[in-house]
Amino acid sequence: MTRSEPHDVLSQSGVPMPAVATARFTIGDVVRHRMFDFRGVIFDIDPVFANTDEWYESIPEGLRPSKEQPFYHLLAENGESSYVAYVSQQNLLHDDSEEPVDHPAIDGLFTGFADGRYNLRREHRH
Repeated sequence: MTRSEPHDVLSQSGVPMPAVATARFTIGDVVRHRMFDFRGVIFDIDPVFANTDEWYESIPEGLRPSKEQPFYHLLAENGESSYVAYVSQQNLLHDDSEEPVDHPAIDGLFTGFADGRYNLRREHRH
């Protein structure tokens, strides 16, 4: 097998695969959405989009993020409720408030909050 460019990644069949962006955030990081008023703690990361096409198509076309970037699962909160969110990397920023996230599922996944981030429980680590 030969590569057309030194940085290309080839699949097992020798077909070039797109490069995958590096995740800027890690599990336990507290982040906030760049455009919408909510924040959350990351509990899982997909290296590229891994939700349904229906979900993706429900995003207005002008706001639809590229699928070729990390997507993050968040235990999220806003001023009214807590919920689970799925957000592209381009729409997240580190939350510098140093405030814990108020979500009922946090205690089941994380052991504590220190220095602006959560520590994943040992039983959930790979």
